[in-house]
Amino acid sequence: MAFDGITIACMAHELQEKLAGGRISKIAQPEADELLLTIKTREGSYRLLLSASASLPLVYLTETNKPSPLTAPNFCMLLRKHLSGGRILSVRQPSLERVLRFEIEHLDEMGDLCKKYLIAEIMGKHSNLIFCTDTDQIIDSIKHVSAQMSSVREVLPGRTYFIPDTQEKANPLTVPEEDFLSAVGEKAAKLSKALYTSLTGLSPVAAEEICAMASLESDRAAGSYTKEELIHLYRTLVRYLEPVRSGDYEPAIYYDGKTPLEFSCLPLSIYNHCRRETFSSVSKVLEQYYAEKNTLTRIRQKSTDLRRIVQTSLERNVKKYDLQAKQLKDTEKREKYRIYGELINTYGYDVEPGSRSFEAQNYYTGETVTIPLDPQIPVQENAKKYFDKYGKLKRTFEAVTTLLAETGSEIEHLRSIQTALDIALQEEDLVQIKEELMESGYIRKRNPGSRRPKITSRPFHYVSGDGYHMYVGKNNLQNDELTFQTAKGNDWWFHAKGAPGSHVIVQTNGDELPDRTFEEAARLAAYYSSNRGADKVEIDYVEKKHVKKPNGSKPGFVVYYTNYSMMIDSDISGIQQL
Repeated sequence: MAFDGITIACMAHELQEKLAGGRISKIAQPEADELLLTIKTREGSYRLLLSASASLPLVYLTETNKPSPLTAPNFCMLLRKHLSGGRILSVRQPSLERVLRFEIEHLDEMGDLCKKYLIAEIMGKHSNLIFCTDTDQIIDSIKHVSAQMSSVREVLPGRTYFIPDTQEKANPLTVPEEDFLSAVGEKAAKLSKALYTSLTGLSPVAAEEICAMASLESDRAAGSYTKEELIHLYRTLVRYLEPVRSGDYEPAIYYDGKTPLEFSCLPLSIYNHCRRETFSSVSKVLEQYYAEKNTLTRIRQKSTDLRRIVQTSLERNVKKYDLQAKQLKDTEKREKYRIYGELINTYGYDVEPGSRSFEAQNYYTGETVTIPLDPQIPVQENAKKYFDKYGKLKRTFEAVTTLLAETGSEIEHLRSIQTALDIALQEEDLVQIKEELMESGYIRKRNPGSRRPKITSRPFHYVSGDGYHMYVGKNNLQNDELTFQTAKGNDWWFHAKGAPGSHVIVQTNGDELPDRTFEEAARLAAYYSSNRGADKVEIDYVEKKHVKKPNGSKPGFVVYYTNYSMMIDSDISGIQQL
């Protein structure tokens, strides 16, 4: 979920509980658009991160310290002058706006007690941190906004602070039913968009949830609903926001397997199919969610070049495969030409010279066929002409069949590398994939004598509910290593049927595996395959001793002729990872 008004409300509630009465002991500005405040309370010290980054504005409590520049920026020095030792009186959110107001009491130069406000606006590219007097006069801000930059509001020292009401949205906590009906019901946009564009603080995800709770179609035009249906939607909105009024939040992250999909401070029934992990505070949710998201984003960025190489090679091979398949289809006439030649040699002696065709009985099928002839050449030379066509097409068929198999194997290999790139979670996982691409000729090999990078990536390691160790290869090289070096003959081997994916090995220690372990290993094979997310994935499993690797085959490619199969989902949330 976006850092919307509901998340801000939950954050205000948390900060009010933890920081009210606390004193600001340290003020740092690690980045040009970021503050880190250390606040001492009776319960202990807290670090508060305030970021006005245009790409990722955030406010949350953290245990992580960040290095600061040797020379503090002017805004940081100003805050230190006024707020060092200051006491936080309250943390409030105006309406359901994406704004936090920190009311801070401190002593001025004369030793008199006075109040100031530090205001955090979490508004995407318009985010800012603004320092004001108790009369809302701006003292300074971390970003200056002049009249040339914005025609709506200047954010400069000496100006009066106010929250711009550019979209004329209503406060969902106080909006009357009649105003709601006119604001939402008169819009031509789809219902969910009408909600979040008419009401302050609602994100698209929250709007979708409200529509789902009301059992109304979110993508249907808001104006097409009856008054009774919109009244029902209004009452659903009131019920949905009741925890915001009472402060009864449930911060959680929703996962698709190991991938964080959304976070929310209120339950989201639209993600009931996902694993939900709850937290004691919204700060922990934000810190973990964005840390995990950043990890995935960083790996995606690091793997961009490798993905482009694989995608380009895959597209080239798919085109080649289509051309070869067309060539192979064109050779289907070869047997017809051979039979024509044989029938001419058998029955052609009675055909008059200059004939354009003749009929003969196909002694293979008993059917009568009409054979075209070239009247310019003798009849028997027509037979030779058909045999020559047959020979040419036969040679083409044999060559193209081999090439088609090689190209198909290449496509399968490249798709398996794509899956390995999707599985990669750390930079060291990419090193081994790059090595495989070098060995396969997709990337130019390093110069002789240059140092080979150290391989530190290891297979995923899980433990089943019955205590058996399960290993999952992250790429084709690890798959080969697991299957043919790590696994013993009686260990069990799992793989998604007909799909690129990881080899999963379960070490049996000579035991007969319980059914639950078979199911957990199959879920791992389903999750770490290109079929991840499907409701049902077919998994082949067999004892490792029945898995063979053909000579000269691509990394990760194996064959087996006797196996069991099961249909399973790809939910691995309950499996313990070491």
